[in-house]
Amino acid sequence: MMHWLRDLLCGALIGAGAILPGVSGGVLAVVFDIYRPFMELLTHPRTAVKKYWKWFPPIALGWCAGFLGFAKGIAAAIDSSSTVTTWLFIGLIVGTGPSLFREAGKEGRGASAWVSLVLCALAVFGGLFYISRIVCVCVEPNFWWYNFCGVLWGMSIVIPGMTSSSVMMALGLYQPMLEGLANLDLLVLSACLPGMFLSIILLARLVTWFFRTHYAVAFHGILGFVLASTLVIIPTAYRSGGEVLLSILCCLGGFLLAFFLDRMDRRLQDAA
Repeated sequence: MMHWLRDLLCGALIGAGAILPGVSGGVLAVVFDIYRPFMELLTHPRTAVKKYWKWFPPIALGWCAGFLGFAKGIAAAIDSSSTVTTWLFIGLIVGTGPSLFREAGKEGRGASAWVSLVLCALAVFGGLFYISRIVCVCVEPNFWWYNFCGVLWGMSIVIPGMTSSSVMMALGLYQPMLEGLANLDLLVLSACLPGMFLSIILLARLVTWFFRTHYAVAFHGILGFVLASTLVIIPTAYRSGGEVLLSILCCLGGFLLAFFLDRMDRRLQDAA
């Protein structure tokens, strides 16, 4: 039961992280030790189903709850205070940092790994900063743009560290997409879900090969992605002192939640 509840909660957080600006569902999947089984399912489904069949039902249910169910709650939270909501997930990302660092160093930390970390951090930070702070591009939402959003979401799941929501915000697509998911709009669902699944299937084998052949470089690159995407979304404007205090509390709450999940995951692995 503890395993089942843990996987359900992790799936919900991954699904919610996929739709929050600056958060990568793929990174959360890595730090919750779900990424490898998921990629194995995509590349070698027959063996993966036999090996991980107990994992997938609660994770899938949690992901659906986080991605679709949390959309309404996150939309309401962002409308109330996007600053506080962002700090909650920043705390969650920071809390997963030690676990991600341990995962990246499992096969050593050579010079190429550190170069990967620095280059990825600079590239992601520069790209997101340019899109969100310098270029102001807005498009008219339609079926094809919603399909594009689905492709971005699929990439953020398969490629840990990619923050698809930040790109959608820069194009003016994030708010209508989030509202469509919250209201279960048929146009939005029929456009974004096929695009998401298609990008996952097409990229799965390529990404799996890269992680298998260049493990340390790939995971230190993820560290760079996480660092850069977290720095670029740190809020700089606050409406009141109360919002500052609430942001601190939510950040601490997100950190403690991630810490608790990491501790629980270690205990479950030791018990197994």
